[in-house]
Amino acid sequence: MRIARTLIVVAVFSSLCASPQTLDIHFVDVEGGQATLIVTPAKESLLVDAGWPGFEGRDATRIADAAKKAGLRRIDYLLVTHYHRDHVGGVEQLAQKIPVGTLVTHGPNTETGKGADEMNALFDRAAAKSKSLVVKPGDRIPLKGAEVVVVAARGEKIAKPLPGAGGANASCAQAKQMDVDKSENARSAGFLLTFGKFRFLDLGDLTWNKELELACPQNLLGTVDVYLTTHHGMNISGPAELVHSLRPRVAIMNNGAKKGGSPEAWQVVRQSPGLEDFWQIHFALAGGKENNTSEDKIANMEEACQGYGLSLSAKKDGSFSVQNGRNGVKKEYKPRKG
Repeated sequence: MRIARTLIVVAVFSSLCASPQTLDIHFVDVEGGQATLIVTPAKESLLVDAGWPGFEGRDATRIADAAKKAGLRRIDYLLVTHYHRDHVGGVEQLAQKIPVGTLVTHGPNTETGKGADEMNALFDRAAAKSKSLVVKPGDRIPLKGAEVVVVAARGEKIAKPLPGAGGANASCAQAKQMDVDKSENARSAGFLLTFGKFRFLDLGDLTWNKELELACPQNLLGTVDVYLTTHHGMNISGPAELVHSLRPRVAIMNNGAKKGGSPEAWQVVRQSPGLEDFWQIHFALAGGKENNTSEDKIANMEEACQGYGLSLSAKKDGSFSVQNGRNGVKKEYKPRKG
């Protein structure tokens, strides 16, 4: 009897060890802001931004609920990409719902004025309860179980190509600059996450000219599996010279019903070589059916929505899946060939 029990325990333990460990990314609906929760197999977490303030704590509640469902008791790192209301606004309310270990920023707010002062005060109250970490391009956020490299921050970019990148970008000959952006958007802290062969890019709200610096005259980032459309899919971000050089297999747009989702940005992504699918947090009202992706890949179809999100689960071999929280639709993606 004892031998039988031992064999059963060994069999169960072996089964658990053999089961694939995944890195999970939860794209929380914060109505056109950002709140991207990354959870490693080691159960360490990185939250990218915390949505809006106000709304009776709506965004903080949605993020805390996502963290609880992921089995988290705290957020290990909270990266504030930049100091705009839809990204940093929910930090204080979130910290009241779940402990935040370390707040990661590009440094102090570069904007001034009433709105900036309000965000500074809000952020400072939250920061008083957490550790702080200032990052610059080339730094790594010490998340256990995945590599997170900062590729842009405070208006600067990485000094040299990442491993496997650095090829000349022929499309840069036609690249056009936009007006210089002096806002916090252009100071966004963006990063590339690597988990085995899986690669995910999030550039916050980085704007056109700063994105071109990452792609021209050479591609500093290489290719990615999943691209979170920059700046919620607005047409002042996401130049083709960058997006097409990334060759994403899947694009995810963290837009709102009335924010993001510019038709021009959709078309740039759709024309990217090798793109397999496009997923969205919201149906963009101004885009119409001709621009929005298929309904099964949109988490929220109505403006007054339930706040459904998208979830991604990746394996080290480069395979991953994306699932829609509204309808349960799930799609599996095999490892990239070549």
